[in-house]
Amino acid sequence: MKQTIKTGAMLLALWLMVGCGDGLHQPSNEEVKGGELVVNFSAVAMKKSLVEKGVVDINTTVYGYKAYKVPYTTTDEEGNEVKASGLFVIPPVLHGQVVPFGGLSMVSDDHGTIFANKEAPSVIADANGAPDGSAILLTSLGGFATLQPDYIGFGDSKEHYHPFVLKDSLANATVDFIKQVKVFAGDNNITLNNQLFLTGYSEGGYAAMATLKKIEEEALSDLSVSMAAPMAGPYALKAMADGVLSQAKIGVPSFIANVGYAYAKANSQAVNAIINEPYASKLPSLFNGDLDRTQIDPELTYDTTGSTGLFLSSFVNDYFINTTNWFREAMTNNNLHTWTPVSAVKLVHCEGDDVIPYAISQLTEGTMTAMGASSVSLIPVEKTLGLDINMTHGACATPAYQVTTGIFAQVRKATKGY
Repeated sequence: MKQTIKTGAMLLALWLMVGCGDGLHQPSNEEVKGGELVVNFSAVAMKKSLVEKGVVDINTTVYGYKAYKVPYTTTDEEGNEVKASGLFVIPPVLHGQVVPFGGLSMVSDDHGTIFANKEAPSVIADANGAPDGSAILLTSLGGFATLQPDYIGFGDSKEHYHPFVLKDSLANATVDFIKQVKVFAGDNNITLNNQLFLTGYSEGGYAAMATLKKIEEEALSDLSVSMAAPMAGPYALKAMADGVLSQAKIGVPSFIANVGYAYAKANSQAVNAIINEPYASKLPSLFNGDLDRTQIDPELTYDTTGSTGLFLSSFVNDYFINTTNWFREAMTNNNLHTWTPVSAVKLVHCEGDDVIPYAISQLTEGTMTAMGASSVSLIPVEKTLGLDINMTHGACATPAYQVTTGIFAQVRKATKGY
């Protein structure tokens, strides 16, 4: 499959909805068992849109984008069953062509940090009836079946708090969605092969690593991972927390406040024992899924501690001096860099990341290798694409997906023949 994708600013267009134009319509009422067809976008319409935006050239192979909302049941951080949802995307014409090869290879793609329910994969697809986000690269350009769980707290579980960067519930939501999609595919004559790749960006990178850990450590016999390529994830949470809490200013207050809020909820701690007022009282309404980051950040503070700080000074002091501080223990327990994966792991990260430092992936590679992992490697995005600039966390997302899609496609070609 020929891939000619332009780098730089034009790639950012992939994060926008493909947009109105020829071929954009709500899908017809196709009979679907165990889910709902929410997007049916032809290859012709997709290629026209991407060429017009300058994302690809006329010679690029582009596939259609057919997306289903699939409901399923998963387990939250407290061990309770939760009704959840996700988006399953296939390239329909390619699907028919690769059935002789065993069917489509799957990519489980965990999305990055969101706050508003309207940003969840299945919600976007259902509302717009149009392609959006990373599945354009993975499915329409990469030719993979893409699986995107909404996570607990979004989509069909929007009434539940989102367990932000909590490994167990993120892994559960992803693994259970993969299993349900396999059932859904079988019930709807969609042929999938046994090849499964794991990826995701930012919180999604963390979720992908948590998913790999769960699959390997629980020896889930019905799931076999061909390769994982988590991107820009905060795998070393304790180190991240140490860095944030020791600085006078917070770079992105919504992210850090969400960590405090979710970890307090998951550990049955009072939010106002961690977060200063007036912010503690605001968090339930700020994180109820109605607001996005641009609306949340102005309601918080960029000061870490003190009278105007986000965190209580007493809480931060105890965190650093008390080895049994509950938050310190929770951060350590949710680290994802101190284990030994058997599967090949590519840590995809931009060296210019200003939110989750590149050093976190360096630390993860070094720690895993020292613990005996033989197939963990670090992939710097800028060097891989030949870019002469360092890219920030936000700017890196689409180029990171480009790199990851290419890596997965090479493995698929070598092993599945297409």
